[in-house]
Amino acid sequence: MSSLAPALGQIAVLVIALAVAVPFLGRYLAHTYTSQRHLAVERASYRLLRVDPDADQHWKTYATSVLGFSLVGLLGLYALGRLQEHLPLSLGYAALPADGAWNTAVSFVTNTNWQWYSGESTVGHLFQMSGLTVQNFVSAAVGMAVAAAFARGLARSMQDGRVGNFWSDLVRGTVRVLLPIAAGSALVLVACGAIQNLVGNRTVGTQVITGGPVASQEAIKQLGTNGGGFYNVNSAHPFENPTPFTDIVQIFLMLVIPFAMAWAFGLIVKDRRQGIAVVSVMALLLGVAISLLTWAEMAGIGLAPAAAGGAMEGKEVRFGTAASALFAAATTGTSTGAVNSMHDSLTAPGGGVAMFGMMLGEIAPGGVGSGLYGMLMLAIVTVFLCGLMVGRTPEYLGKKIGQREIVLVALYVLATPVLVLTGIAVAITAQDGLAGLQESGPHGLSEALYAVTSAANNNGSAFGGLTSGTPFWDTLLGLLMLLGRFLPIVFVLALAGRFASQQHLPPSAGTLPTHKPLFVALLSGVALVVVGLTYVPVLALGPIAESLS
Repeated sequence: MSSLAPALGQIAVLVIALAVAVPFLGRYLAHTYTSQRHLAVERASYRLLRVDPDADQHWKTYATSVLGFSLVGLLGLYALGRLQEHLPLSLGYAALPADGAWNTAVSFVTNTNWQWYSGESTVGHLFQMSGLTVQNFVSAAVGMAVAAAFARGLARSMQDGRVGNFWSDLVRGTVRVLLPIAAGSALVLVACGAIQNLVGNRTVGTQVITGGPVASQEAIKQLGTNGGGFYNVNSAHPFENPTPFTDIVQIFLMLVIPFAMAWAFGLIVKDRRQGIAVVSVMALLLGVAISLLTWAEMAGIGLAPAAAGGAMEGKEVRFGTAASALFAAATTGTSTGAVNSMHDSLTAPGGGVAMFGMMLGEIAPGGVGSGLYGMLMLAIVTVFLCGLMVGRTPEYLGKKIGQREIVLVALYVLATPVLVLTGIAVAITAQDGLAGLQESGPHGLSEALYAVTSAANNNGSAFGGLTSGTPFWDTLLGLLMLLGRFLPIVFVLALAGRFASQQHLPPSAGTLPTHKPLFVALLSGVALVVVGLTYVPVLALGPIAESLS
């Protein structure tokens, strides 16, 4: 159960599956976002939305479309939550409180899927299907659309800030990518034991068991790096994640689109080597996280974990320590936030690695879309720093990085750390914030720090020891999720518009090659140093202090 050999076998299967799927899916994604042809179902969607899919939008119009569409989704989901008791298939559950409905609406619209509630005892089937699952699709499609727009900005020349059409990108990402893969994955999960029905609560002995449309939500939950589970214990529940095989399937679903988006990027900018370089950095950082987290959990701390062959507290015996560590690294390296073990029970260094994966901005490989544009922003930082070293104007893929461009990059890089550090300062200085902590001392700080980090980075996982379903925590985390999602998107689209307006310059003798191993190493170092060092002081007070004690 806790042997390392099965874990290595799982990792090998996962690597082989990704190596086969990523190039194929990457080519398909590149075609999806560059094709001029519209499918019949897509044309019907455009008529329903009353939009012109062929209109080439300025980045400001594109950003306005993203924000407007997300606002409509937020208001609709809030209304469903507040009216739940009057809806069919509510299972008799009451309406969500105002602060809880706000938190849930923001959470699913921002692709965070933070859950303050127990799904099987709070949310009815209609809300799950028509509210939460729908947002699982469209919030993921929004992230993919923004990444595609940014890639176009780098690929285009003298386009007056035009980066594509949001409505076309949104519909294509949903119809051509997410729906077919999610449908096939749901069938696999059902065949392996995940449930799919409209059954309500059943009492077996003294246990009340809730059925529902679990497999369909589970598939898009992982594929779209959403993470919100049908049940409170998420993918540790046998109805969501029945076997070690489905565990690997779910990890694969988390990783495949973020890696494939990076591959597609190279094809969109007409230089496949650029995509391979980005994929390499993502894989390198994820590999380091998996190695450290596995070591922390398998080595354990103390006599009991050593005797058990690993720290088994809070872990599902169906999966064991190593598979739980693999899942934890994948879910925090992406923006998924699903869990197959309780992260509050991770060892102190293991919890620190999971937290650090989110603090990096979830770029290894990150969320669907958000991981790609996050990594590209750091690539621009890398090029800029290297340009300063040799005394020449930096450029990336033929686009010069001047004052206005680097200001937008700096705002992007600083936005999330400011939100995280401000959020933790508010949380640990307010009495209502401290009241939600289960533990005191460094671990209590880690519980609060993990929560605000998860919210601001749109991850959604939790340590599990924090009582977050209170007006204070619902409001604070909702604000962090909202700002953490849309501030970076606006900065990304603004930079895409700047690049699209520039003339494409051919490489010169002084141009830094951004497709070679040296750049892969430099970009990995920038990700760890420029971003990671921001959080060292607060990490020293939380997981590092706990590890040393």
